[in-house]
Amino acid sequence: MSNEVDWDPIRDLAQRVLERGESLELTEDTRTLLVRTAQEVGIRQQDAEEALRNETIASTLLEETMKRINDGSDRLSDALLRMYDLRDKGDLEGACQQMRDVLAVEVVPLYRRQAEGMLEELTGLAAVSATGRVSADLPDRPQLAVLERRIQQGHALELTDDLRALLGRTAPTAGISKIETEEALKSPEGAEALMEMILSRFRDGKQRITRALFRMTSRRDAGDLEGARQQMRDVLAVEVVPQYRRMAEEQLRGLDRPPPEP
Repeated sequence: MSNEVDWDPIRDLAQRVLERGESLELTEDTRTLLVRTAQEVGIRQQDAEEALRNETIASTLLEETMKRINDGSDRLSDALLRMYDLRDKGDLEGACQQMRDVLAVEVVPLYRRQAEGMLEELTGLAAVSATGRVSADLPDRPQLAVLERRIQQGHALELTDDLRALLGRTAPTAGISKIETEEALKSPEGAEALMEMILSRFRDGKQRITRALFRMTSRRDAGDLEGARQQMRDVLAVEVVPQYRRMAEEQLRGLDRPPPEP
């Protein structure tokens, strides 16, 4: 089964039948939708087809399907929030446990695959933490954060070719020039300083844009468009991380667009 699913049709059907009280008409298209979606949430095809004997049982199938979609989504979202928080604090085992807890109860294949993927990634980061060796199969910045904590714990940074490559491709995303990067990669001490600069720029930039977006929204909703624009201008006056600059620029363009006609 693909990682991509389209649950909009089943949500629309559930809204009409379960929320608005419309009759569930078992047309061929509706039967196909119910059987397909039931399988996507871990219900056997045979059981789904059995449920289509009449509208009452089919409505129960629809209700169970939506329950699995919504409960699984809430469960995974909450676990991911806890996982990221624990990961960012350096508790990789605790982060892994969040995904194990999901897998212990989750029946929806899509959510299971997502949890398994995150668990695999966290297991890889744990290996980086233990060895100091980076991997091309893992995301860059989380690996740098793991290496930063290793240094804080007293481990020396080993400037391998893989780490040079990782720092070389990550530095531009933090607004660091090629000349600065090449100079820093001449020594483990320079590489360590470069890594700390990359991570601190992203931490500071994320905090800056998050706070500015909150202030911008508050001013915009109060009718102070110029004050809202100024929040983004203030970000652009100091921000060097391209990702956060693009976010601020896009918000500024949005504030400059005329409001939609009523």
